[in-house]
Amino acid sequence: MHIFTNPNYNFLRWRWHAVVLSWVVIIAGLVAIYTKGVPKGIEFAGGTSVIMQFDQTPSVDAVRTALNQNYPGGGQNAVVQTYGDPALRQLMVRVPEVGAEQGASLSSRAQAIEAALQKSNLKPKVVGTEIVGPAVGEELTQKGISAFVLSLIGILAYLAFRFEFSFAVGAVIATLHDVLVTFAFLAFFRYDLSLNVIAAILTVTGYSTNDTIVIFDRVRENMRKMRRDSLNDIINISINQTLGRTVITAGTALLSAIALFLFGGEVLHGFAFTMIVGIITGTYSSVFVAAAIVTFWRRTKPSKLSTATAAPVGASAAPARKSKSQRKAKAS
Repeated sequence: MHIFTNPNYNFLRWRWHAVVLSWVVIIAGLVAIYTKGVPKGIEFAGGTSVIMQFDQTPSVDAVRTALNQNYPGGGQNAVVQTYGDPALRQLMVRVPEVGAEQGASLSSRAQAIEAALQKSNLKPKVVGTEIVGPAVGEELTQKGISAFVLSLIGILAYLAFRFEFSFAVGAVIATLHDVLVTFAFLAFFRYDLSLNVIAAILTVTGYSTNDTIVIFDRVRENMRKMRRDSLNDIINISINQTLGRTVITAGTALLSAIALFLFGGEVLHGFAFTMIVGIITGTYSSVFVAAAIVTFWRRTKPSKLSTATAAPVGASAAPARKSKSQRKAKAS
């Protein structure tokens, strides 16, 4: 299926603009994370999450008021939000972990939340409870960071062996770029950092790396065929040759993520939002960031793939015979 007919776009012309845009988004995201932080889900922050169903359509403000009045210690730190299909009339109340409470003390929080709402005649029915202690949240955080770092090391080692070290550096920096931009948008839109979001980030990491490898593989093929062309021309041609595949792959994945965001329910909003941002930034980084890093790195370094050039024209040819006048001059 051909979307473009002989595309010839100069993508590397915009590499500096892309670098500046990426830095603006990343720095803004780091400022947002530093000032406001990234909201942590129950898996990482620890605490109690209670899903309740009501006889009538519940009011978020009424639930907050009931918690402030009747919940032990007040409900100022509680998070109340709608949950799932509105027709089910469900709310989710999350209470962050305080101190070193564990086990039964944590489960008593769910009972206290239900009792606080019963006192205000809201008549909820608890349909789900999730309890995570602080030690579990800390362990999950460490394992998530370790998994990401190990994946980057694996990507660097594989691409350095399969292609060149400059290609590996470009792919790893592009992957870091995708993660930082995704975290920036999570901070902008205040989505909780949950296990679903971490799964989406790791999925996007693999997706972006695969997209980058497809482009780099075409670059490697063209470097062997186009030895007289500059690296910038080879990369531009390679990106244009894979442009149709990139658009089809990114487009179908993006449509699936958008459908999941719109119809997947509240519990999948964070996952779908992360996938949407990750697919967009992953495609963008494969075309602009990874290729730009390779050109910056290889500006003065020759390629392993293009050093084995053909012998100079005429090097093996027999020396030209001298003319008759030259032979006479030499004889005299």
